[in-house]
Amino acid sequence: MKNLLSTKERLKSGSISFTDIVDSYISTIEEKNPSVNAFINTDFDSVRTRALTIQKKIKDGSAGALAGSVIGIKDVLCEKGSDVTCSSNILKNFNSVYNATVVENLLQQDALLIGRTNMDEFAMGSSTENSVYGPTKNPLNTEYVSGGSSGGSAAAVAADMCDVALGSDTGGSIRQPASYCGVVGLKPSYGRVSRHGLVAYASSFDSIGPFSKNVTDSAIILGHIAGHDAMDQSSSDHKVEDYQEAVKTSKKLKIGVPEEYFGEGLDDEIRTLIQDQLKSLEKQGHTLVPIHLPHTKYAIATYYILATAEASSNLARYDGIRYGHRADFNKVEEQLKQEQIALEKRLAVAVGGERESLLQTMNKQDTPLIRLYKQSRTEGFGKEVKRRILLGTYVLSAGYYEAYFGKAQKVRRLIKQDFKNAYEKVDVIVSPTAPTTAFKLGENQDDPVQMYLNDIYTISANLSGICGISVPAGTHSNGLPIGIQFMGDAFRETDILRAGREIESLQREG
Repeated sequence: MKNLLSTKERLKSGSISFTDIVDSYISTIEEKNPSVNAFINTDFDSVRTRALTIQKKIKDGSAGALAGSVIGIKDVLCEKGSDVTCSSNILKNFNSVYNATVVENLLQQDALLIGRTNMDEFAMGSSTENSVYGPTKNPLNTEYVSGGSSGGSAAAVAADMCDVALGSDTGGSIRQPASYCGVVGLKPSYGRVSRHGLVAYASSFDSIGPFSKNVTDSAIILGHIAGHDAMDQSSSDHKVEDYQEAVKTSKKLKIGVPEEYFGEGLDDEIRTLIQDQLKSLEKQGHTLVPIHLPHTKYAIATYYILATAEASSNLARYDGIRYGHRADFNKVEEQLKQEQIALEKRLAVAVGGERESLLQTMNKQDTPLIRLYKQSRTEGFGKEVKRRILLGTYVLSAGYYEAYFGKAQKVRRLIKQDFKNAYEKVDVIVSPTAPTTAFKLGENQDDPVQMYLNDIYTISANLSGICGISVPAGTHSNGLPIGIQFMGDAFRETDILRAGREIESLQREG
């Protein structure tokens, strides 16, 4: 299997040149991207120029540890000199003036960034259908979604358009598309990887992590993007372990099997396949431990209350004044003028209660500046983003704050405690990554609740701040991939990486 380590050895021996590798990826993107729509922004001239620079450094022995790696970047991460749009009209043509810390870390180690990947607008979605650039399609079957919100990154890796791609995970946005596209998706613990330069969706949930073709490549990339960053106050100074070395060493794991994750709503084939995988792991000496996570049933409601509340706050900055899309001010003024004229005409003939009502309406009429805010956001945000802003604003409003937001914070603490209790008995917790395989394009677009349920097995890790990984576990009878998820305690990425490697070993033996 092609991986970063084997590529590095071939480059070192001179059996292949980096420019040839890059040209091959560019050819694949040009061939496949028109149908898959994984990349939304590429500049192949500058990519080839940087490839030549890296090739020279490889030749003279001065190249960084990631020289030879070709990486896609989700359009939610700032990259100096590149448009950072979050797949939204509100940020159309917004050009970043600095690099996100993770991007800077990759560049310092001579990774080559080949392009920016598609996503659900502002990372809000589970299918990458909520994008101003159109949906990303599953490269294994283009009638199906790639998952979301990091579907572009997952599809890019699955279609062999790059070695690795970075995504962000707020409620499963790395792990779920990884499962749908049949690749490895790693969500680090909250605070393990700096969020500086990540355009925020929900600040207490967001994590940055890699998609890759194998667990070892994810371990390598994590080792270079993890660590404390003074630019991010939520960044942890917890020691960065040698993840690459960890996946080489075997460890008999205690694997927690929660009854809540294998019940109603789970596709029968997925349940059977994962149970078979667990039996195989047990035969190899790993221990299966039945566990109970009693507050799991509240996870979806808790997540969507808290995440939308944070989104409502974070997205308030997009007002059309400082940056991003701005409505036509002249049209706004003309619209207000016409509304004023219409009201005055009605007022001239109104009497009694109708007149009082019209006077109140006139007193409450928007100023031009307020209407400019409203019109800019109306034109700039898509349907799903507007829905989540409305939900978030509602749960934060006076009279509802304690009933919804305050209560959800308390339940979040209970969910976190469930996991803390479980990790006193086990090393990792296993679950399906998603209740089904990828669904058809458009299938759930008119059913937001069904769309939200795609995150049922992944959101608890974000609520709890722990780490998780999705690894390909097999293929469904419909021909689409099935993912298995392992969740580890905070800053115990080594355990989930080892568990993921065990699944890879089973796949090779099978």
